[in-house]
Amino acid sequence: MPFTIKTDFHVKTVAMAAIILTIFFWSYQTITAPAKALSDQPGRALYAKNCSSCHGINLQGGNAQSLIDPVWKFGNSHSQKFNNIKNGIPHLGMPSYKKNLTDQQINQILSFLKEAESAQKSATPKPSMTLQTNDYTINVQTFAQGLDTPWSMVFINSNHALVTERPGQLRQVLNGTLQSQSVKNTPNVLNEGQGGLLDIAIDPDYLHNKWIYLAYSHALPTSPGSREEAPAMTRLLRGRIQNNTWIDQQVIYQAPQESYLTTRHHYGCRITFDPKGYLYFSIGDRGHMDHAQNLTRPNGKIHRIHPDGSIPDDNPFIDQKNALPSIYTYGNRNPQGLATHPVTGDIWQTEHGPMGGDELNLIKPGVNYGWPTITYGINYNGTIITELRQKHGMQQPVLYWTPSIAVCGIDFYQGNLFPRWKNHLLVTALKYEEVRVLDIKDNRVLHQEIILKDAGRVRDIACGPDGAIYVVLNKPGTILRLTPVNK
Repeated sequence: MPFTIKTDFHVKTVAMAAIILTIFFWSYQTITAPAKALSDQPGRALYAKNCSSCHGINLQGGNAQSLIDPVWKFGNSHSQKFNNIKNGIPHLGMPSYKKNLTDQQINQILSFLKEAESAQKSATPKPSMTLQTNDYTINVQTFAQGLDTPWSMVFINSNHALVTERPGQLRQVLNGTLQSQSVKNTPNVLNEGQGGLLDIAIDPDYLHNKWIYLAYSHALPTSPGSREEAPAMTRLLRGRIQNNTWIDQQVIYQAPQESYLTTRHHYGCRITFDPKGYLYFSIGDRGHMDHAQNLTRPNGKIHRIHPDGSIPDDNPFIDQKNALPSIYTYGNRNPQGLATHPVTGDIWQTEHGPMGGDELNLIKPGVNYGWPTITYGINYNGTIITELRQKHGMQQPVLYWTPSIAVCGIDFYQGNLFPRWKNHLLVTALKYEEVRVLDIKDNRVLHQEIILKDAGRVRDIACGPDGAIYVVLNKPGTILRLTPVNK
């Protein structure tokens, strides 16, 4: 039988203490080991104030990459890192800090990063193999490991799962074993910044048609020898897998080429289907926030199409002059969570806010969700985006998180192993390295609980056919399997 909470006050107190101790233990193992020797570092306070909102409180990554064991794409030398902090990397959304930090302060931050990276290499945190929640004691097992920045996963059946790796590989897990060879002939992706191979989904009628859907960052070709950045945008296609090879590829959504941008962040992108078979997908604002309010632009929107790419004739802006007919909602910043409620068929969405203001939204046709006219967040450098948090004609989020947890993939629980969580929303967080369970009734969040903490940057989550919960971690490149302890 599943673990059941007793009503006795003493038992409740003990259970709550166990939860706190478990979270503390995980946090202590993953945070304090590299930080103990750095507690007096002057660069530590400067980092916390200026950098942690993007790169993580403990350098583990969030909206931007990890700084503990980073790949320095824009130069590994001290001078190159110094220049990136001082002048920013605008096309990736990193602001300039020359007005906020002196040269000495930038050097102090770099000194802190160097020591933190060295300390992390000697730290080997080992997460507990059981978790205690309000409703269940949970076993944590490794389902797959050794992945390269996994982004999304989907189950074809109980013995077959597919996983995307952001650099561009599509991997298969057969009978619990990650196959060493990635699927051949998958599309070329732009693996820069936050771009790459992103979401994956299977057709609602997969048993008969075998269609698999991919979302990725697609770049337009540039002239030979050109030093210009290639314009890019989120693109969707579908295909099939046969003999570990991607075949029958069809492009089902490509934005107008004139809308492609040279920025390398805020691509979105998640995919979900509603009970009628419509396909919904998200595109982030691509770092051009004002585009989210512009119906002639694809970015900063939720789109709805038929699975073959054709446009439903009842889309909300299909008759509006110059509006892109696939647009379903607008005013969305960077939606990286999209899921369909298994009972109501409603579409739910999570999106990254700036510094503060991550959102959970119920998606309705033609609705303006406000970005950047209204927001509960501010710019990463501390400046104000807007004085408005509410405005007539703009939808409020069902829930928002301030400070930002870097909310990412979501899924509604539909299995039988955790009956108390039936139809509850599973929510992931990159920066806070969390999985939360949200109890939603009448389109309101009644309660949320953290059930996993500090195992790594949580990019996606999926309910498996076996009823287990599968958690996709970016760092380490691992997928965890959560099941209840039988009691």
